[in-house]
Amino acid sequence: MALNGRPNLALPEVRQNPYPLYSELRRNAPVCQVEYGGWAVSRYDDVQYVLKNPRLFSSEGLRFAAEPPWFGRSNPWCDSLVLKDPPMHGRLRTLVGRAFGPGLLTRLEPSIQATCEELTTRVLERRAVDFVDEFATPLPATVIGNLMGLDPSLYSRFRKWATDIASLSASRPEDTELLASVRGSVEEMERYFHEVLERRRREPGDDMVSDLLRARVDGESLTSTELMGFLFFLLLAGLETTINLLSSSTWMLARKPELLARLRADRSLIPRFIEEVLRYEPPIQASLRLCTEDAVVGGVSLPRGSLVYVLLGSALRDETQFAEADRFDLDRKRTENLAFGHGIHFCLGAQLARLEARIALEVLLARVGGLSLRSEQLEWVPSVTVRGLRALPIEVHPA
Repeated sequence: MALNGRPNLALPEVRQNPYPLYSELRRNAPVCQVEYGGWAVSRYDDVQYVLKNPRLFSSEGLRFAAEPPWFGRSNPWCDSLVLKDPPMHGRLRTLVGRAFGPGLLTRLEPSIQATCEELTTRVLERRAVDFVDEFATPLPATVIGNLMGLDPSLYSRFRKWATDIASLSASRPEDTELLASVRGSVEEMERYFHEVLERRRREPGDDMVSDLLRARVDGESLTSTELMGFLFFLLLAGLETTINLLSSSTWMLARKPELLARLRADRSLIPRFIEEVLRYEPPIQASLRLCTEDAVVGGVSLPRGSLVYVLLGSALRDETQFAEADRFDLDRKRTENLAFGHGIHFCLGAQLARLEARIALEVLLARVGGLSLRSEQLEWVPSVTVRGLRALPIEVHPA
């Protein structure tokens, strides 16, 4: 893909397969201006530098992804800790960090196992399924729904809410239908979470929402705005990454039957497989930052106030860091990567997402002998910041 003027990260053909553009950027324009304003940073070392310097590169830049000027209304997700800088970020992160500790994973493992067994039974009975709808969405929706004490009847709505908000990062002013759909999702989420908060105030329970209502930061309870931001953050973060990781993993196994056979023969390779999926098809493709002062990245001067697209998906295909970076390699020696971010904004739910993916694959590989794609034409969620399949039509073959 040849560069012609400022690259447009939001083009539909780029979102279907962004990697050729990323490769061109790394070779010829590793720090460059892009359409709709801002600068793209595509090489591993430069991406890491931006993420490690929150004082110079503020997380306020993410506001453009979730609340672009043409959206026409506020988005409570923008009041979550994802957009906070130190010191407030540290205080708010501590609240959720306690809940996502090792004890949570140990406590959740049996219920995740049971849910995976139930979902696997369902897909084996139906054989021809949309894996996103039938497995990849219900699993994390059940996990995060139970943690937050949410209404199970609404789990099917969670995916639309998450996809709509993720799509804002690739929206344009003329996308009137999409923008109307996202506004509707945000309003629906706000109404629902207002009801949840009111119920928990009357009847506290053993769930994250009740914990947040009881929480204190510097001796003060969270404001209504902070509470709403936390609920948006917890639901969306708990869903999007895991749905996309599960879908991409299954897509990879359906395309490479020899890989599926190898994992079935040696399930100790599953964690390594998950790490390579995270590198090869990272669920989080990009983050955004805002320059708080004039800065230099990769030898390029960025003026104060510049929006920076931090291309994680490109960094993880950087040939200087990963040999044959465009090849999926289960035997790759280097497994550490930036798939869940870096620095103070490293994803709090990273280990939970890995746990869900590991258990899901262990259960599936024990009972599924093969996977076949029912369509080669797959559509990816139109988002600059996340990468996930809208649907994954597959045929499931019993072992």
